[in-house]
Amino acid sequence: MTDRIRRAPVLAAVDGSIVGFRAVAWAATEAALFGCPLHLLTSTAGAGGPQPAATDAVVRWLREEGERVLAEASRVARTAVTDPALEISTEVTDQPVAEHLIRRSPEVRMLVVGSRGLGAVRRGLLGSVSSAVTRHAHCPVTVVHTVSATDAVTAALPILVGIDGTENSVPALEAAFEEASRRRVGLVALHAWSDISSRLEVTVEGWTEIRTSEEALLAESLAGFAERYPQVEVRRVLVYHRPVRSLLDEAENAQLVVVGSRGRGGFAGMLLGSTAAALVQSADCPVMVVRGTE
Repeated sequence: MTDRIRRAPVLAAVDGSIVGFRAVAWAATEAALFGCPLHLLTSTAGAGGPQPAATDAVVRWLREEGERVLAEASRVARTAVTDPALEISTEVTDQPVAEHLIRRSPEVRMLVVGSRGLGAVRRGLLGSVSSAVTRHAHCPVTVVHTVSATDAVTAALPILVGIDGTENSVPALEAAFEEASRRRVGLVALHAWSDISSRLEVTVEGWTEIRTSEEALLAESLAGFAERYPQVEVRRVLVYHRPVRSLLDEAENAQLVVVGSRGRGGFAGMLLGSTAAALVQSADCPVMVVRGTE
């Protein structure tokens, strides 16, 4: 890993909402864990971009509001992470925030956004960008919901990773093990091996054969990680269920869910992109979406 990559910042979008500030706290913790800077960004533009009819006075007021939001966000970050070594920078842009984040994504370690929120000028902001950035960003994206996992209780919970058995889930596995290692918690590796109707008739021998095959697939996916991360305790979960429901159920006892951006395999043909999108919308804990291999 090059020094440039190690020093790439965690970039968090801020909009003045409670959920947005939870995202800031999570991003600050992440940056401190990885020893990289934290960059806080807010936008004065609405979902449709800058307002062409805005007067100089309105533009000035919007920027002042943006600076106020960033000042509060910096305070939240410093409260979440007391380490004075954490570098925090701020930025106000007049460009649409989703486009700006996607454009910046190749040069940052991670993008962090809230699942929803209202901006400093009462315009919907974070809720409209989480879907766009998880689909198009070139780096991992974490969407923070109602639980930011920055308190002592939730921070002790394990990391949950969804595995589909394809090459596209390998980067998600890498990220999940690294998160668990740095946070000093366990890892739950979940593989949902079927989403077909339970009404489909299959012989007992057939189910046994399928389960044995899926167990082997899960074991193969995890091969090598135990040696690289011996300090991470792994619990394997193999379920015959729909992947979204399985992950949501397990996420109730996790501090972070990590999934790939897309893929096929153990999820029985379901696009992992659909799974990731559903988790981003429905999970209570933060969801990290990691871009797979091309």
